[in-house]
Amino acid sequence: MKNLFKMTNLLLLLSFIILGNLNAQVDLDTVKAKKFDTGKMWTFDFPPVDYLDETYGFKPTEEWLEDVRLSALRYGGGCTASFVSADGLIMTNNHCARRVKTTLAEEGEDLMGNGFYAATLEEERKIPGLFVDQLVLIEDVTEKIHNAINEGETDTEKIENKKKVIDDLITEYTEETGLKCNVVTLFNGGKYSLYGVKRYEDIRLVFIPEESIGYFGGDFDNFTFPRYNLDCAFVRAYDEDGKPLKTENFFKFSTKDISEDDVIFTVGNPGRTSRLKTVAQLEYNRDVSYRNSATRLNSYFNKLESLKSVYPEKADEFEKIKIRIGNGQKVYDNIYKGLIDPYLIARKRDFENKLKAEVKANPELNEKYGHVWDAIEKTRTELKDYDQKISAYSLSRFYSPAYFNIAKDIIEYVESDNYNQDSVNVFVDGLFAKEIDVPLDGLKLELTIDNVIMNLGSENELVEKLFAGKSGKEAVDYMLSSSIITDKNALAVLVKKGKEEVFNSTDPFIYFIVNTKDELKKLTELSEEVNDTEDIYEDLLGRALYEVHGTTIPPDANFTLRLSDGTLKSFDYNGTRAQLKTTFYGLYNRYYGNDKVYPFELHERWLTNENELDKSVPFNFISTNDIVGGNSGSAIINKDAEVVGLAFDGNIKSIVGHFIYMPYNNRCVAVSALGMLEAFKSIYKADRLYNELVDGKLK
Repeated sequence: MKNLFKMTNLLLLLSFIILGNLNAQVDLDTVKAKKFDTGKMWTFDFPPVDYLDETYGFKPTEEWLEDVRLSALRYGGGCTASFVSADGLIMTNNHCARRVKTTLAEEGEDLMGNGFYAATLEEERKIPGLFVDQLVLIEDVTEKIHNAINEGETDTEKIENKKKVIDDLITEYTEETGLKCNVVTLFNGGKYSLYGVKRYEDIRLVFIPEESIGYFGGDFDNFTFPRYNLDCAFVRAYDEDGKPLKTENFFKFSTKDISEDDVIFTVGNPGRTSRLKTVAQLEYNRDVSYRNSATRLNSYFNKLESLKSVYPEKADEFEKIKIRIGNGQKVYDNIYKGLIDPYLIARKRDFENKLKAEVKANPELNEKYGHVWDAIEKTRTELKDYDQKISAYSLSRFYSPAYFNIAKDIIEYVESDNYNQDSVNVFVDGLFAKEIDVPLDGLKLELTIDNVIMNLGSENELVEKLFAGKSGKEAVDYMLSSSIITDKNALAVLVKKGKEEVFNSTDPFIYFIVNTKDELKKLTELSEEVNDTEDIYEDLLGRALYEVHGTTIPPDANFTLRLSDGTLKSFDYNGTRAQLKTTFYGLYNRYYGNDKVYPFELHERWLTNENELDKSVPFNFISTNDIVGGNSGSAIINKDAEVVGLAFDGNIKSIVGHFIYMPYNNRCVAVSALGMLEAFKSIYKADRLYNELVDGKLK
């Protein structure tokens, strides 16, 4: 084992040396930004009509754009969906609708294991709490907001004016239209739009596959390609009379395959990107926020795997946690790896330097915006100190062990009006109503200790007091051996002595809360003030971006509806070339080649009906469409606004797209429309669904 450990460390060292040598071969001062570094997430406010015409010979009309916009939906606030028939049928991803498998399951049903299909309208089940939003109104309100900001004399007045005018606009348009209205920021404040959405709240489940095919390959295949997932789900919107909603705008399914030369579009609501942020902001993310998140998630993920062998009876529990955090772990880890890549940051720096040069070359622009980059660098320097301490002092429902929460509850109790010596025993009993999970909380304690040391430094006074120069498991043992938190009787004795004794306790967990809570509150307020100030500078940065680039580049993603163009295209990986599409042949090969075990098992229906399936039909495919989280459930359409696919993932190289789009290897992964139709017809015998998708309406 020691030799294996040494070999692993040696390989890691060699990889860093190789990476360093590769970077050393590139003169970072000569690195140039590329045309599409800021991506292709075009808004419907400013559609790239001329670009599409020049690039693909396709010039969308206003009618085409309106039809596409009204066919698209935002699903439940976090995903994307689309109308796909004239009778309110809606398409999204299995993983976006997954929760219905537990919330809608009736007694004796296993929707997770078997999926669901409503063979008739009467069998479609209402999904409580679910809604979809359709963007029906777009108004440019930039001038009103910029004027309000400009009227402020101080940063505080500018912030207050901005908030007030936005609130007034939302109130005005909501009362006037009856829609759900919101003001969205585009180009970091260069433009502002008011969006009005129509919400549909009577949504009923039509079809969702069993989890084994909806998430085939599980976390192992996540962010990879080739893929073999039927990651789709179908629901239906109903009108106020309880009848299927009649929809004029929808994407009909295409029954034709797509070729490499065909332009295709994703229509969806990408979550968040940071492509127009300054280098100072990206460096802050590298040194603070993404460093913290990536480090903790990686450590949590790897330590859970190690615990499985120490506590085999809890292995399934630890594996379930790994599955829950696996997606986030890969996202933060790969964004962080991108942020520490000098070449990528050099490309961002060149983009910024060119923008600065354009501004400084124009006296009028320079007077208005020339100071913005230095101002943002200053705010980020302030935030770095505040936010590292905030991260170290803050408790997390996700990461923090029970010991800190017990200490926090004790402190709040002795400070409250409810404190009474006669009720202490009842209070303390309540703290232990849920048994402490010793292995898991020990792991979380180690994560917390590592995070505190990483953000405060090993020489920090609080770090020395709590951990006595120790780290990792040694620090865990030291804290637990010095604490009375797990001793109910000793804890009750302490609490009965009152606030002063509790606040002067040497218990490390109590000491931590007592000595950080006031400073944490103050730091949080300071951080919010700096962020508010930076918001004004970001608004100015956005204006500069817009005045120089106009709409030739898209604004950062912010969960607003976007249109992204692309084509089928391969990429290099692991010494080979990715295939453009997979077929059902590959699905069965992956099933048998992995011994038919989780997460590569198939439901019995895929074996019973195998001979009826045309295995040559495309199942999943890759394209250059620019997507991020939030795009899940985005329809992929052709020039005729017909569904050719359904986006459900990206490859591992797409993750760095959070801050820079790299079209040579950034790929969208989708379920083929033909693959969905073939599965519905041959495997699920879902004739009603198949016919509605092909015909575009109920029969």
